[in-house]
Amino acid sequence: MGRRFDANRTPRGPGRKSRKQRGAETEIPHQLLATDENAAPRKSSRSRKRAVKRQIKTSTVQEPKKKIRAIGLSDGSASRLTPKPPAVEEEEEEEEEREEDDDDDEEEEEGEEDGGTRELAEALESSDEEEEEEDELLPIERAALKKKKKEMSEEGRMEVGAGDGEMEINAEETERFCLPSQREIEEEIARPPDPQALYRRVRATVSVLGDFSRLRERGRDRGEYLELLRGDLASYYTYSPFLIGCLMDLFPLAELIDFLEANEVQRPLTIRTNTLKTRRRDLAQALINRGVNLDPLGKWSKVGLVIYDSSVPIGATPEYLAGHYMLQGAASLLPVMALAPQENERVLDMSCAPGGKTSYCAQLMKNTGLIVANDVSVDRLRSVVGNLHRLGVTNTVVSNGDGRDFPKV
Repeated sequence: MGRRFDANRTPRGPGRKSRKQRGAETEIPHQLLATDENAAPRKSSRSRKRAVKRQIKTSTVQEPKKKIRAIGLSDGSASRLTPKPPAVEEEEEEEEEREEDDDDDEEEEEGEEDGGTRELAEALESSDEEEEEEDELLPIERAALKKKKKEMSEEGRMEVGAGDGEMEINAEETERFCLPSQREIEEEIARPPDPQALYRRVRATVSVLGDFSRLRERGRDRGEYLELLRGDLASYYTYSPFLIGCLMDLFPLAELIDFLEANEVQRPLTIRTNTLKTRRRDLAQALINRGVNLDPLGKWSKVGLVIYDSSVPIGATPEYLAGHYMLQGAASLLPVMALAPQENERVLDMSCAPGGKTSYCAQLMKNTGLIVANDVSVDRLRSVVGNLHRLGVTNTVVSNGDGRDFPKV
């Protein structure tokens, strides 16, 4: 509780604390600003303590020394109790001062060494800060950070390994490549194929054919190298020798290897949005809500989506059954984009199954004009009819016949 207010009470002046602090507002600033240019440098704490000890010794009156008799004590105790002469005391004080001065010098040297190790300390502090930041992260964020570091380290090791592999391949290519004999080829056919050996031989054969006049084996013609390359490519990529021969006639050898390697990559799953019933943005949001990981197909397509993974079957979602999209490869979109059908035009699709290009044409034509969808197989036409009904296409006529007979119709 506070003091009761008395209106008739007159103040008696400043209180006790105010009287103590009177004049501090003018004296303290003067003391802070006062500087003495000739003032002695600031002493260390040990120097001040030694000065105080000397002052006390000089100010105290020296009392007459009394001889202490050690009665009933051993010689060691008696020596400890007997006072020491002044000279011994002064020597001990000087030794203490020297030790303290040495300690001060060591502190100064340590300060200089600290300046040399400052960079190391800063590096350690930065690493500690990074560890503290990692501690502040959520568990899922720490796990993601560890995974990222692990992937980076694995990528570094893979790059080193790839560099070593390239060096080995280059070293092998620099050596003169010799064609295997007929007996060696028969032995290779008898035993299981070695993919790495086949790949190395394919690379060596392609390099020889690239500079045949300089790298060829003496007494060997170009046809022998091409025949060996055809067989190795058929064995390594599991193609028929006839198809490999056709591709060798179609592509240069360097481009042929790139083409075959590209065919080994798994094709991504793509879908085409049916703009007759929905928009790509709405379809993407609906599929994302169902646990589908997807991205737009590319800037060149306004209706394509790439599916990376899905927790539900893409061909059995409610959106698929409602006709909001069609499972269709990205390459099959290009012919329709090149044709670019316009509204109220007439289009003939002579091989329409399963109906992807036909429905895309109807989508671009906005269900106007006429589309004749023909296929020679009756069984395949069933899927065409089902897809056209599901996608809401109404401007298409489905026919079953030979496309060569259409000029007579």
